[in-house]
Amino acid sequence: MPRIARLVMKGEPAVYHVISRTALDGFVLGDVEKDHLLHLMRHLAAVYFVEVLGFCIMGNHWHLLVRMHTGEGVSDEEVRERFRRCHGATSKRAFTEGQIPLLREKWASLSEFVKDLKQTFSRWYNKTRGRRGFFWGERFKSVLVDTGDTLVNCLAYIDLNPVRAGMVGRPEEYRWCSLAYHVQTGNGGGFLSLDLGLRAFGSWDDRKRLRYYREYVYGIGSQRSTKGAKIDDRTMAREEKKGYELTAADRLLFRTRYFTDSGVIGSKEFVSRCYRLFESHFTCRHEKRPRGVAGLEGVFSLKRLAGG
Repeated sequence: MPRIARLVMKGEPAVYHVISRTALDGFVLGDVEKDHLLHLMRHLAAVYFVEVLGFCIMGNHWHLLVRMHTGEGVSDEEVRERFRRCHGATSKRAFTEGQIPLLREKWASLSEFVKDLKQTFSRWYNKTRGRRGFFWGERFKSVLVDTGDTLVNCLAYIDLNPVRAGMVGRPEEYRWCSLAYHVQTGNGGGFLSLDLGLRAFGSWDDRKRLRYYREYVYGIGSQRSTKGAKIDDRTMAREEKKGYELTAADRLLFRTRYFTDSGVIGSKEFVSRCYRLFESHFTCRHEKRPRGVAGLEGVFSLKRLAGG
């Protein structure tokens, strides 16, 4: 039986909800695997003509909510820069002007973006485990998504996956979803877009957009569902009392992973001194530099976290 053709918009930006599952038994995507998959998402999003609106990486599958752009208006110089970004500044791979039309077409393709993501991850996974064979199951699923309320509902569904699965009490506690990425890293690297197509968003800054979106997620997540757990009533009451604003205490709470996952954490001077003392412990080729912990003024960490 022939495959059903994928629904793909031609010649205009479009939003897709992408879902892909592993072919292996059990929850094979552990912390290290989730971190690496997120790293690849970030890397490829800086190459392809894609705007990432949301994601969630679970133990055996992942979700992405992306807006694919046509690349119209992207200069030839920007294409060259994306090529360098894709292959690395030290790559010996040659670039020719004749590649530009092909790269424009490739980097505007949802299928190419997801294929690149999945194949790169599979090669890494098999190499690190000395195995061969398929990692992902059947071809990825994609759903065309309208903007506005439909888009917000879809994104909330994605971010609530770990809550529904009973893994966390609220999505900000699960670092491999988009809401946690916004809160825990301060949207590190500008990876995620909050352009959800809501009319009111046009005059709002990102802080206000995030507050509105959090309120929406909590409203949906507090409702009983046949598909899993919900955000409990006490958590809802606390958020309603705060008007869904993130306090300094919240930001500290949701960034506690830095206190367990970092190699060193503290002032910039302290982290730099410790790096010099223990430089031989790090196997990377490039010097590591202290990185500020978003939302915690004056606090830096070594051993960069995924998205951190």
